[in-house]
Amino acid sequence: MSHDQNFKNLILDYPHQALRFFAADEAADIDERVTITPIRQEQLKERLGDRFLEVDVPLLAEWPDGRREALLFLLEEETRARRFSIYRLVSYCASLAELLGTDRIVPVVIFLDGGHRQSELRLGGDLHTYLRFHYLVCDLARIDASAWLESDNIVARLNLPAMAYPPSRKIDIYAQAMRGLFNLETDPERQAKYLDFIDIYADLDDNERKVYEQRYPEEVQKMTTFADRFIEKGFEEGIEKGIIQGKAQGQASVLLKLLQIRFGGVDSQYRQRIEQADADTLLLWAERILTADSLEDVFI
Repeated sequence: MSHDQNFKNLILDYPHQALRFFAADEAADIDERVTITPIRQEQLKERLGDRFLEVDVPLLAEWPDGRREALLFLLEEETRARRFSIYRLVSYCASLAELLGTDRIVPVVIFLDGGHRQSELRLGGDLHTYLRFHYLVCDLARIDASAWLESDNIVARLNLPAMAYPPSRKIDIYAQAMRGLFNLETDPERQAKYLDFIDIYADLDDNERKVYEQRYPEEVQKMTTFADRFIEKGFEEGIEKGIIQGKAQGQASVLLKLLQIRFGGVDSQYRQRIEQADADTLLLWAERILTADSLEDVFI
């Protein structure tokens, strides 16, 4: 699982909402009239090399009326705070500023584990400081989830499971993230995509899923109805195409996603069978999802 890729997708799919949540202070004046453009990775790779491309999402915010200079946001996700290097971030910001000819750069680091990290860098001698650098911190594990339960910012709602809350509220937090997804996003493909995102960071076990189903039957029914419609619209054709092309890892991943949408969870036993199955078997299981009433019906 790539947390880095998960957050890259989230930021690129919802750039305005991402900036308003992850960089609230600097993004206060950024509304839908401001154009936000991702900096092309190909351009950065050619000029800066591979080592930077795994950690960041640069977004250029431009005001159409010209009242403000373009502002570049550099968002980086760090799964473990101890792996974060402020020196690398300084180097990248300086290289990017030179490459793009701007000194208007806002570095933002999103931490998932809430651990200790260096938040400021000072370089100098006995008399003077010659370089002082700090960055915006979005420490998800220390954000109070209760403050965002009803937010209309989809990025905030999707990140609820990664925020701080009492263990007893875990299932309710999961439910609010799901409600946010279905209420704020109308695109079925993105709904399917971010069901996975929520599940990864909520990490419900089988017992917690059962409690969720009992406590939130309307939401479970909504997910089931969504799954049926989504599959009927032809997503199974994408599975078949992938299988014909022999993309074993991709086809297994798509099948797992469909089962997650349709039945709310896949235990380790079924995951192992999927990972070991051949192309014809994967196709057969995919075709059964539409008519199956349970996971067992898919794998008979």
